[in-house]
Amino acid sequence: MSPSPVAVLHAGGGASERVGSRRQRRILLGALCLSLFITAVDSTVLNVALPTIGRDLHAGGVSGLQWTIDAYSLVLASLLLLAGSTGDRLGRRKMFQIGLVLFGLGSLACALAPNLGSLVAFRMLQAVGGSLLQPNALSILTNVFTDRRERAQAIGIWGGVFGIAAAFGPIIGGFLVDSVGWRAIFLVNLPVVVTAFVLLARNCPESRAARARRVDPPGQLLILAALATITFAIIEGPQRGWGSPVILGLFGFGVLALVAFVLVEQRRREPLVELRFFRSPPFSGAASMATLAFLILSGFLFLNTIQLQEVRGYSALLAGVAMLPTTVVMAFGSPVTGFLVARRGPRIPLVAAGLAFAAGAFILTRTGTAAPYLILAVAYVLLGAGFALVNPPITNTAVAGMPLSQSGVASAVASSARQLGNVLGVALIGSLTASRLRAELTQRAASAQLPAVTQHALAHASFGATGLSLPSGLPGAEQADALIRTAFTVAGHAGWALAAASGLAITAIALLTTTAAARARAERVLAEG
Repeated sequence: MSPSPVAVLHAGGGASERVGSRRQRRILLGALCLSLFITAVDSTVLNVALPTIGRDLHAGGVSGLQWTIDAYSLVLASLLLLAGSTGDRLGRRKMFQIGLVLFGLGSLACALAPNLGSLVAFRMLQAVGGSLLQPNALSILTNVFTDRRERAQAIGIWGGVFGIAAAFGPIIGGFLVDSVGWRAIFLVNLPVVVTAFVLLARNCPESRAARARRVDPPGQLLILAALATITFAIIEGPQRGWGSPVILGLFGFGVLALVAFVLVEQRRREPLVELRFFRSPPFSGAASMATLAFLILSGFLFLNTIQLQEVRGYSALLAGVAMLPTTVVMAFGSPVTGFLVARRGPRIPLVAAGLAFAAGAFILTRTGTAAPYLILAVAYVLLGAGFALVNPPITNTAVAGMPLSQSGVASAVASSARQLGNVLGVALIGSLTASRLRAELTQRAASAQLPAVTQHALAHASFGATGLSLPSGLPGAEQADALIRTAFTVAGHAGWALAAASGLAITAIALLTTTAAARARAERVLAEG
């Protein structure tokens, strides 16, 4: 039995030692990969389970389902930068283990949630734990694997786990939902959390930064307030009315919080976000493209899984299998893209990614309820290819040219931008679909030759886990149910149109920010610091 490491590593200019044996380093890598796997699987698993969760917990419309996803992403996006600096200051192993405990407690609470509101709250607890895992895991790997080649291999394996999780997450989720129930998708996290915690305790040395960044409470509170209020307004807008005082007030408060955040960060000695970096075209371009790419991905996973199950009648497992063209291309295409970036730079894959996103989403705007699966599969492959092409170059582009002392901050900003995209994708694409569905149902209810009572029910039907079917016993309910499914498919075209436009925007940003002139501008910005 290997002895527990006791050495304390100091990053960022301090001394460092490797874990005592190669075996211990491999065990540690396995523990970190297990942790990444459950957090990555958790998002794709949950998307497949949304219709079932909505039925069991009586979600009244799209907003409840949106919050189930966005509550996690919102907290994660807000806390990633703080979590990394906290680990630098208080100890990365300690913060990682605290993150595992919080994630495990959140998972257990989610599995026992009696209603939708409590599930959303417990998802936020999960996210607090999740925010402590990713940045501290990378710091631990960097400190433990001091040999450059061994470190590159370890980080490559760790990153590859995300692709595997993305590929098999929907299938795992579908199997658990259909065979055991949706609560099982949270319970399976518990043995993994316990195993990873024990392995870390025995094989991971503690490490801290020689000089950790100061905590920035004003910046942290302002960015959380801005993201939370704007997200709430987007999600609740279709239900409360876009012109309602509450929604307009929330948008206004969110914008003011963002302005205040910029003003405060400009005056702080060690800000949460180094705003001058955004004057660098490659850096700001990478952050923008990360947000847009994950907007497309999260919106696709959210809307498509509901369409497959509620419109096409697939089971949760079959819906997961149906999305394999996307997830497999994502998993196995990313390493190829990494090789291409190393040989030719980020410009070609980023431009191609935007075009692939746009083409895949455009195909989905032309599909109806009876579209052959082969057409959907082509769109899924294109969307998977877009993600495989865009994800590896994002961090490379954000970090390229940054001083070594700031590369961690640049990487953290790119990670936060990804999570912001997750928040906006579910919020915007879900809300666009909900708003368009309301208009479609009103129009179709008025023109349908149905009894008055059924027309009224149709006009007031809502989009949710059970919103695609009418109450039983209504005359002409079968015809009306088919009409709702058609209306939902057409309404979804608005979401796919936003995804297509976002893909074109990625291509345009890539063309503008990866030129020689853009790189020269980045060098001037860094020289100013």
